[in-house]
Amino acid sequence: MPLHEFECRACGSCFELLVRGAAVPACPSCESHDLDRLISGFAVSSEGTRDASLQKARSRSLQNKNRRDKQRAEVEDTLEHLRDDYGIDAAAKPKPSP
Repeated sequence: MPLHEFECRACGSCFELLVRGAAVPACPSCESHDLDRLISGFAVSSEGTRDASLQKARSRSLQNKNRRDKQRAEVEDTLEHLRDDYGIDAAAKPKPSP
């Protein structure tokens, strides 16, 4: 079966996809067709592959942490802007009506 591994150049997600005939594969996350076909390792495990996998996982974890930190800072800036310029406290929970 033509099962291939891909990495999306647009969003960076990695995935496996069954590609048949002249079908053009697309990223399931962002639907981009700008993909890199990766070399598949048929359940090969060695010290080298484990180290490479661990290093890649740590890199992804750091990237996700940096992305979350950036998003959190953007939200805090927006909330501060709403409070300072409009007097709106968007972080406060609304009081229930009687």
